[in-house]
Amino acid sequence: MNFRNIVTRKIMSSALLLTLAGTSPVLAAGDAKGLPQLDITTWPNQLFWLVVTFGIGYVIMSRFITPRIGGVLEQRGKTIQNDLTRAKEAEAEAQEMKAEYEASLDEARAKGAEAASKAMSEAKESADTAEAALTAKLAKKTKAAETKLAKIRDEALASINDVASEVTQDAVMAVTGMKVTKAEATKSVSKLAKAGAGQEA
Repeated sequence: MNFRNIVTRKIMSSALLLTLAGTSPVLAAGDAKGLPQLDITTWPNQLFWLVVTFGIGYVIMSRFITPRIGGVLEQRGKTIQNDLTRAKEAEAEAQEMKAEYEASLDEARAKGAEAASKAMSEAKESADTAEAALTAKLAKKTKAAETKLAKIRDEALASINDVASEVTQDAVMAVTGMKVTKAEATKSVSKLAKAGAGQEA
């Protein structure tokens, strides 16, 4: 049973009760002995007008009032259903947007972590390369300095030997009056240097 029939029946029941409770003006004025509703002679007339009134009321309700009420209620139901549908669609869209946002956020975090790791690795590699180049450069400079120092030392030693040879020649000449050649003086100085180096060792 739909809502339209329920409304129609309730309205017609109310009309029937009002009709039964009311009295006909003509019968009420002509009968002073009691209530017209209890006079059996007036029942056919009352039943006739009851049927007529009920029929007219039923036609009016079923043809005009009830369809409008039903249409309004149906339209309202459709509006509510459409609103619920749009609300569900909006909720689903919001959930989808939230999922996309979280996915993009996770992706951004992963890319950031990867970029940071890559930058650290590149920085370490660059530092290792620079350190290796600096070490090689220092080693080269150290070797060159050692070579230079060795050359200077050899030259200094040679100069010392030459000076010592000349001093030896002059000393022998001054003490003994003998002339010693440079080769002999150099040989003597070399022997003395070796002997001193042996004693130091």
